[in-house]
Amino acid sequence: MVATDPVRVLVTGAAGVVATTDVAEACKDVNIAVMVGGFPRKEGMERKDVMTKNVSIYKAQASALEKHAAADCKVLVVANPANTNALILKEFAPSIPEKNITCLTRLDHNRALGQISEKLNVHVSDVKNVIIWGNHSSTQYPDVNHATATINGGEKPVRELVNDDNWLNTEFITTVQQRGAAIIKARKLSSALSAASAACDHIRDWVLGTPKGTWVSMGVYSDGSYDIPNGLIYSFPVTCEKGDWSIVQGLKIDEFSQDKMKKTAAELIEEKELAKSCLN
Repeated sequence: MVATDPVRVLVTGAAGVVATTDVAEACKDVNIAVMVGGFPRKEGMERKDVMTKNVSIYKAQASALEKHAAADCKVLVVANPANTNALILKEFAPSIPEKNITCLTRLDHNRALGQISEKLNVHVSDVKNVIIWGNHSSTQYPDVNHATATINGGEKPVRELVNDDNWLNTEFITTVQQRGAAIIKARKLSSALSAASAACDHIRDWVLGTPKGTWVSMGVYSDGSYDIPNGLIYSFPVTCEKGDWSIVQGLKIDEFSQDKMKKTAAELIEEKELAKSCLN
């Protein structure tokens, strides 16, 4: 596994841990690359400010992976703006299959599970199948319309159990959307341990598979599912098996959800165009 930033690279493997500033050495034959480095988002910064700083970083990291990584390398981008950083990486590492480049929205997914479990006073493991649609940003859409929770041995829809559509359609959504900003305000830095835990969850499920009947949220390359434009790294509900992910199909999407999903897609299109202008 490799984690990169502009100053230092950490590589872990069977032989131990190697610290290096040589990006070629860091990427040599890696099978899983976790891109945690970049210019960090700080209090008061707009995502566009972060974008400008990170475009050149991810172009360089992509070139190194293209030249040196294993042919089956799986990539998880954590550093923000994660979706668009992953898209930049995809463009400059064309030999890495598009299905092998993802970004982290599992942190948001876990936060959504936590909010529901707290509301219902159940263990977080008793809640499943929330969805994070779209961008890892304040436009993301945390969706509970297909989520369930187990209470007293029985599994029921979360919306039925919460029995408060106003909370689910307002406070719940904004709390998940704004959680990252709240953490930055509180500690003057982005999430640390919770992000690391989510990255581990993401890789574990991708490699080992998701439990039957359960899906998770991953930022993946859109194939047009749910009318999301092709060519974006967009968070979808996915299941994983034998090292591959598949977008969950056939979910009924109501008008409220469609509007939220389109808005976050529009932001990703804007970010994509901004990234192109930065590259130029």
